[in-house]
Amino acid sequence: MSNKGFLLVMMQPPAGMEDEFTAWYDNEHIPERVAVRGFETGIRFVCTSGFPKFLAIYDMAAPEVLSSPEYLKVSFDQSSPWTKRVTGRVKVDRTAGEQIYPGNKITGICARVMVIRFKNLDSKAAPTIIAGMRSNFESLAETKQMRVLTNVTATGIDYLGLIELRAPISESFDLKPFGNYADSINLVNTYAPY
Repeated sequence: MSNKGFLLVMMQPPAGMEDEFTAWYDNEHIPERVAVRGFETGIRFVCTSGFPKFLAIYDMAAPEVLSSPEYLKVSFDQSSPWTKRVTGRVKVDRTAGEQIYPGNKITGICARVMVIRFKNLDSKAAPTIIAGMRSNFESLAETKQMRVLTNVTATGIDYLGLIELRAPISESFDLKPFGNYADSINLVNTYAPY
C-alpha cells in the first residue's frame, strides 16, 4: 500500500477581500476539491498568530491524485473564473507531496494544528526529522496525532511536521533532536479549526 498524499495550502487574502475569499473557499473551492476521486479530506484552519492567516489541509489516497485527469480538469488553467480571480489576488503558499510518517493517517477533528516546515533539505534528513518530531510531540497528552510530510521542489525537499492537538501547546520545542537540520526551519505556526 502506498503512502497517502497531501495538499497543504496557506493563504493570505489582502485587506478588504476576506469575505469574498471565505465565500469562495467554503462554497466553491473545498467542495470542488473533495469531489475529485482520491481526495479524502478538505479542512480549513485559521492562524492563531502569525502568517499566512488561513490553512487548508487536503488528504489524498496517494500523491498521484494531483496528476489525475479528474483533478487537472478543475485546476491550474482549467480553474473556474472565481478561482482565478481569488488566487490572482491572494498570497498562496502551496505544498503537495507524500506522507512519510506514519504514512496512512488523515486529518481529523482537533483543537489545533501546528505546522513546522524544514526547507530545502535532502532525503538523508528524513530519519532525523521523523525522530525529532516523534521525540518532541508523540508523548504529549495534547497530541492527537503527528505526521511528517515531504514536498520535493526544484531546490530540495521540504519536510513538514504536522501535529494535530487536543489542546493548545507552546510553539517552543526542543531543537536538539533535529541537529543541524533545525537551521532549515522557516515556519512554525499554530492554526485553529475554521
